[in-house]
Amino acid sequence: MLERSSSPLKICVLLLSILLTGCSSVKARKLPYDAWSLNFYSPDYMDVWIETAAVLDIDGKVFGNAGSGIPAQGYPRPLSKGVPAEFRGKPAGWPEIPGGKGRRVVGANLPELLYVRWQSIAEPQTYNALIRIPESTRELMRNSEDVFCRAYQKVVTRHRKWLVVGLAPGGIVKVWITGPCLQAIEVTREQASVVPLGPHLGKALGEYYFFQEESKAYVEKFGIPYGSW
Repeated sequence: MLERSSSPLKICVLLLSILLTGCSSVKARKLPYDAWSLNFYSPDYMDVWIETAAVLDIDGKVFGNAGSGIPAQGYPRPLSKGVPAEFRGKPAGWPEIPGGKGRRVVGANLPELLYVRWQSIAEPQTYNALIRIPESTRELMRNSEDVFCRAYQKVVTRHRKWLVVGLAPGGIVKVWITGPCLQAIEVTREQASVVPLGPHLGKALGEYYFFQEESKAYVEKFGIPYGSW
């Protein structure tokens, strides 16, 4: 199983085998922009640590260092310290405009498969997911759209070149595509699998990443809104 893979090479082999046995037959096409971005987001106070992410593009190339670290999050605010008198974040559900932070997948064509393994620190639990991106989504990423952009106060032409992956407790994964000045379009919602070996495939001896003080206080007071994602 994927969660027992102990090296990037094994992940790559599995991604390639899935591609060869069930991939899209659409011909690869050149991107209309330099690169697309893989971004991650977690609900307020539902702290996450991304251990690894990988991409298989439609040319059959694997990009094994596509993401890691802390995803974007509304609350706690950056550099916040201590527990506030009032919790202003709303972790239940997804935002209308999903944000996200990550990195550009330079050199990749459009994505066929995404793999991500992460720690849901609020629970705590370790999950992984293998997500297939449909051709209809790639077509939307290729096409440009004319949209009125408030930042420029005029109509501009933009592409949906940001792939945003939301990671929530219970192993819920939601994916959108969006871009500058454009509305987000939902791609898929997936249920991830638990990684039996725990954090870092057992190499962390069961130790999870640091739980922020404000997030911990919120969860202890209000719990985790399972079922809202």
